[in-house]
Amino acid sequence: MSNRRSRQSSNATRISDDQMIDLVSKLRQFLPEIRERRRSDKVSASKVLQETCNYIRKLHREVDNLSDRLSLLLDSVDEDSQEAAVIRNLLM
Repeated sequence: MSNRRSRQSSNATRISDDQMIDLVSKLRQFLPEIRERRRSDKVSASKVLQETCNYIRKLHREVDNLSDRLSLLLDSVDEDSQEAAVIRNLLM
């Protein structure tokens, strides 16, 4: 009985091939390196997923860098100033 339930639950969460193709196609639109390629160029789903992970890592690095720069800027202004309040809001 438990084996049957596990099969049913795994089937309920399984994605169809068409859904997978649609999701990969949507991811392609967000990736600058892949988006620049012609639509007719074939890119494997694994390549799209790999590029997605790389792009997310790059965005995380950019966010960390901007956060560091804002922290340095905050240290250089009067903490009661309007500029400091704006910077603090950006860091939140």
